[in-house]
Amino acid sequence: MKGRIVFAVLCAATILRAQEVEKTPELSPATYLMNLNSGTSLNPLAWNMPMLMQRKHSWTLMYMGQAFVMETQQSGPRGSDKFFSTNWGMASAQHSLGKGQIMFDAMLSLEPATVTNRSYPLLFQTGETAYGQPLVDAQHPHDFVMGLGAHYVLPIGEHTLLHFYYAGVGDPALGPVAFPHRASAMELPQAPLGHHWEDSTHIASNVATVGVKYRWIRLEASGFHGGEPNENRWNIDWGRMDSFSGRVSWFPARQWTAQFSAGRLTKPEPQENSDVVRMTGSVQYTRARSNGESWSSSFVWGRNHKTDGHPDSNAWLIETLFPATSKDFVTGRFEVADKDEIVSEAFRVKAFTGGYTHDFSSRSNLETGVGANFTGYVIPAAVQPTYGQHPWGVSVYLRVRLKRG
Repeated sequence: MKGRIVFAVLCAATILRAQEVEKTPELSPATYLMNLNSGTSLNPLAWNMPMLMQRKHSWTLMYMGQAFVMETQQSGPRGSDKFFSTNWGMASAQHSLGKGQIMFDAMLSLEPATVTNRSYPLLFQTGETAYGQPLVDAQHPHDFVMGLGAHYVLPIGEHTLLHFYYAGVGDPALGPVAFPHRASAMELPQAPLGHHWEDSTHIASNVATVGVKYRWIRLEASGFHGGEPNENRWNIDWGRMDSFSGRVSWFPARQWTAQFSAGRLTKPEPQENSDVVRMTGSVQYTRARSNGESWSSSFVWGRNHKTDGHPDSNAWLIETLFPATSKDFVTGRFEVADKDEIVSEAFRVKAFTGGYTHDFSSRSNLETGVGANFTGYVIPAAVQPTYGQHPWGVSVYLRVRLKRG
């Protein structure tokens, strides 16, 4: 209830604030498709998306990609260190079809090869499995095929768009923009602790979504396979369409997006004989700066209800990415997450991550930077014998991404 109250207050503030900023323009089908991120999710339109575009005959081609080469050290008896890379690349092709626009997209990741032993260390992280055991204090890699689908957007009247989306692998209408693509998280290589409460369905199989956008509001409904990807990260984890979700999104101004969504996932974890009812809410804000970059911030909340009788659990996140200059980026993430998979009793962990990235090269079509971040955790006394009194993690990285075109 607390999370829903906070989300409602933020949404109200969003709408009031929108009266003082630039209104969201009416989007053509082509412009609407160009601004999609994972699946059908959208960052604020004011975000300067890092994307290359080109025209080939009557097709519009778009490319995005980012990679971190990273060394991390996690403290205490449950921590460890590792050298690895998180990465993804995306390509899409867009063309007119009838009165609307069609777009094909594909997203791939080399993490099955660059994250060895099926995980990287991250204290208090949970979700999915490695070598037949549930992952604890570790984050799984993404699948090689992160997305493979098609969109069709059709204008109906002056202010209305219909959106049809199908993906063999894709992102249903559940949750905010997934963390690898969220504007406020672009300089944070590690996953949030609330990933499996907030946006873990961004790699689902057999996804079908129908949406309607009228002016600044959008309604969507999805069917998809609810199981999490298995440990074979090179294949496509096909399954029947056994889960569903719905999402309502607001776009009252170019600087703002907000969404509330809910869904029922059929047995998402292979080690658990339970369905999950998930609710999420989020508010994102982006403001363009005179240096050509954008200051982006997000509030995200997620709740999981397991149908086997486990108590409900929640996760909250606030994160921001501030471009002090066109080459210097300061980032922060504060999280509160309930964890019931680590020890015999559920407990709540708080984490704060602060980081800095400096771009030292911007040649050709690549932006290259180096950075580091530090995470400190606050945990109950009952868990401190397992993790230490003041657990922490530190990461240093090289970041390369496609340059904004």
